[in-house]
Amino acid sequence: MNPEHKYHHHLKAILRTLPGKPGIYQYFDEKGNIIYIGKAKNLKKRVTSYFNKETFENGKLAVLVRKIADIQFMIVDTEMDALLLENNLIKKYQPRYNVLLKDDKTYPWICIKNEAFPRIFPTRYIVKDGSQYFGPYASVKMMNTLLELIRQLYQFRNCKLNLSETNIKNGKYKVCLEYHIKNCNGPCEGLQSEEDYNRTISEIKEIIKGNISNVLKQFRDLMMTFAENLEFEKAQIIKLKMDHLENYKSKSTIVNPSIDNVDVFSIVTDENSGFVNFLKVIDGAIVQTHTVELKKKLDETPEELLCFAIIELRQRFNSASREIILPFELDIDLQKTILTVPQRGDKKQLLDLSERNAKYYKLEKQKQKDLVDPERHSKRILSQMMKDLRLNEIPNHIECFDNSNIQGDFPVAAMVVFKNAKADKKEYRHFNIKTVEGPNDFASMEEVVYRRYKRLLDEDQALPQLIIVDGGKGQLSSAVKSLDKLGLRGKISIIGIAKKLEEIYYPNDSIPMYLDKKSETLKIIQQLRDEAHRFGITHHRSKRDKATIKSVLTEIEGIGFTTAQALLRKFKSVKNIQKANPEEIQKVIGKAKTEIIKNYFTNNLS
Repeated sequence: MNPEHKYHHHLKAILRTLPGKPGIYQYFDEKGNIIYIGKAKNLKKRVTSYFNKETFENGKLAVLVRKIADIQFMIVDTEMDALLLENNLIKKYQPRYNVLLKDDKTYPWICIKNEAFPRIFPTRYIVKDGSQYFGPYASVKMMNTLLELIRQLYQFRNCKLNLSETNIKNGKYKVCLEYHIKNCNGPCEGLQSEEDYNRTISEIKEIIKGNISNVLKQFRDLMMTFAENLEFEKAQIIKLKMDHLENYKSKSTIVNPSIDNVDVFSIVTDENSGFVNFLKVIDGAIVQTHTVELKKKLDETPEELLCFAIIELRQRFNSASREIILPFELDIDLQKTILTVPQRGDKKQLLDLSERNAKYYKLEKQKQKDLVDPERHSKRILSQMMKDLRLNEIPNHIECFDNSNIQGDFPVAAMVVFKNAKADKKEYRHFNIKTVEGPNDFASMEEVVYRRYKRLLDEDQALPQLIIVDGGKGQLSSAVKSLDKLGLRGKISIIGIAKKLEEIYYPNDSIPMYLDKKSETLKIIQQLRDEAHRFGITHHRSKRDKATIKSVLTEIEGIGFTTAQALLRKFKSVKNIQKANPEEIQKVIGKAKTEIIKNYFTNNLS
């Protein structure tokens, strides 16, 4: 144990008495509050590991350990018992340093009431009166679809009458409208026996559990019996019910029917959270799906988060499946349960589907948070950029440079500015190349980068945190030369992006870095590069057009660039202007300037 710990002697005595058995442990602060709950196969090894030297050098974990004033533990028989107890205690006490499950909804259940002639109805409250509850259902729509199917297939009561044997015999009740429209078989008047009614309830339970194939077989046998007895109307009714059941089954995601009673778990993580998706598969159909967010507290690994989620979700959805499909191996002992990490085949397809659901949920959560707090969106992207590009600070201010020239004519450069991950167009700048003759992108880049940051230094303006150069190693090296001349090398981060393969280059490193093609960091860099190119091309075309117009029309005394541009927009060429009637020209530029144009053409181009 670290000798600097405030409760050194007290905790050291506890550590010596810890048993080497499975159990759970609780850490308390000096006020007696539970701050962390954990499980262990071996309590002594696990708890002692918190107090070694490496732990005290590990950021968030060190903060937790320094606050431990007391330790309590509880021995259990198996690791599985420890997992369940840990999960329940965390939900009860919600300690500060435990994973936080971001999911406080109350989900509905389907209840089959413990009573004579049981009712079937949805509820969000569980009453311990012997009734059976199925669920919970993360999707209310899925639950309502299932209940609607059951109503189409079977007749059962929805009244709240006390259908005791005595009440029925005494004729206390009369059938209602539900009987007359054939939604109920009238057990209140003794028109349906309790045995027959309970047979219906048994079949309904099978459908709710997802065992549709068994029910279909029973329907098929019944239909054949009716057909053999020439009761074709009854056979047709059963056939329609089978169609309803087949239609419901076809709308479930179907995999190999041999995959039966299997749980599938996948996880995707970011810096602060883990997103775990759960699929339950029965008879080849996905009958339950749910995704939860787990908030990290101590930089928990994906393995730790997934272990926690498996126990929580299997408990919540009452799953006792004998097989669990996972994305990676886990050191967890779930009694009589097989853990499978598939590499190919139908089970791998299920795992991929689960992972897509987890990724989609993560994306939706990010969008919701960004809508509530738009600045958070920018902060998250910029923080990710800093991490992806290995920067020393968050790039709130980014500048990107691009050269534009066509066959060496009218060389110009453009610079665009992004602040807080958004374009700041008032800060955009164009540069006319002054010191470079001919098409030389390297020298042009060196010139404009020098001019830009020389001016910022002279005017004592804020420098960017990141410079992006559109180009590979050559353009980057040229830009770095200018930073060296200005003494800014190392004070501003700078990278180059090569167009062809979207390679990211760093100064003095010939090996490029490749970002994930779908990453937000690369998208921001591409947006900067494309915006700089667009802005540069616009300026280049404007300059080229001005030069072309100037060479002909603006030589006329009294005719400026704007007038010449208006004439060319209308008549398309100088030749057409020369041929045009004075009245047509006058409509565009007025009488006085029309006289100037016509006199010029008469005296110089006749």
